[in-house]
Amino acid sequence: PPCGPLRQRPRRACVNRSVHEARSLRAMADQQTPSLGVGAVIVDGGRLLMVRRAKDPGRGLWSVPGGHVERGEYLGDAVRREVREETGLDIEVEGLIGFFEVLGDEYHYVILDFMAHPVAGDLGAGTDVDEVEWVPLDQVTRRECTPRFVELLTAWGVLPKP
Repeated sequence: PPCGPLRQRPRRACVNRSVHEARSLRAMADQQTPSLGVGAVIVDGGRLLMVRRAKDPGRGLWSVPGGHVERGEYLGDAVRREVREETGLDIEVEGLIGFFEVLGDEYHYVILDFMAHPVAGDLGAGTDVDEVEWVPLDQVTRRECTPRFVELLTAWGVLPKP
């Protein structure tokens, strides 16, 4: 054993090692881990449902509806909840379209975007957004969007290539 046989080991040395190990475990638990988020790419009649973010990161920039996955929440449920909270619409989630990361000094998000389509509800800006709008696909690039938004949607085949 690292501290020697039980009869010979100095008690203080092993107690200090245990304290050190406990502190290391606490330090690892205190480290910030990436947060999981979801987004909904909703295209209907050649238009993309977009929201203007009311909170950081990305305050004032246009994106798709989405947000954090809550503990114990399935991904599809999180997508439906976020869309309902931000836009007033109920959706059906079709499947994963892609993922990306957003890194900052104080945060690290891993975001999974899902294709979806509207099934009910009345469109209106809700929580975390100050505007919600159906934007023609050929007009999306004219909006001030979150970083890499246009590039990702183009790579995923949602937006036409320039």
